[in-house]
Amino acid sequence: MDDIPDRFSIEKDGVKLLVMGTVKKGGSGCICPEATMLKALMNHLVLARNEVVVMDMEAGIEHLGRATSGSVDALIVVVNPGQRSRVAADKIRRLGQDIGIKNIVVIGNRVRTEADKVMIRESMPDYTILGFIPEMDEIVTADRNGKRPFEDISRIPGELKEITQKLLALAK
Repeated sequence: MDDIPDRFSIEKDGVKLLVMGTVKKGGSGCICPEATMLKALMNHLVLARNEVVVMDMEAGIEHLGRATSGSVDALIVVVNPGQRSRVAADKIRRLGQDIGIKNIVVIGNRVRTEADKVMIRESMPDYTILGFIPEMDEIVTADRNGKRPFEDISRIPGELKEITQKLLALAK
C-alpha cells in the first residue's frame, strides 16, 4: 500500500490527487475488490502514515455502505439550500455514525442569500456548520470550462479561507 500514492497520483502545488473507486463502465459488475483496496489504502494513509487525506466521494452513499471512509477524522457533508439536500445529509450522517465516524460536519454550498444561510442553520440545528460557499460566477464558469477557480489565490473570498482553516483544524 505504501507506494500507491507515489506511483499512481499526480501532484500539483504539493497536493497529490489519486482517483480511485469509481465505476468506469455500465454493467461492469460489483466494485467490491476496488472498495476493499480503497478501504485498506485509506486506513494505511490515515493510520500508518498519518497523512491528511481529502476524499471527494461521488454523489451517493455506496462508500459509506462499504465503509471505505471509516478511518477518517471527519466526514464533511456538502449541503445545498434545499430540502432534498438536507434529507440526504441526515441519511449520510446516520450511515457515517454506523461505521464509527464521530465528527460529521456540514458546509453550506451554493448559498445565494442570507436567507439561505439562516434556512440551513435553522433546519440543521444539531450539526456543526463549518461555513458557507457562496454561489459565485467564477466557480460556475471554472467548472463549466474544466478549470480551477481562483488561479490568483489573492482573489479567494474570505469565507472560503475560513472554511479551509476549519478543515485543517479537523485534521489535527
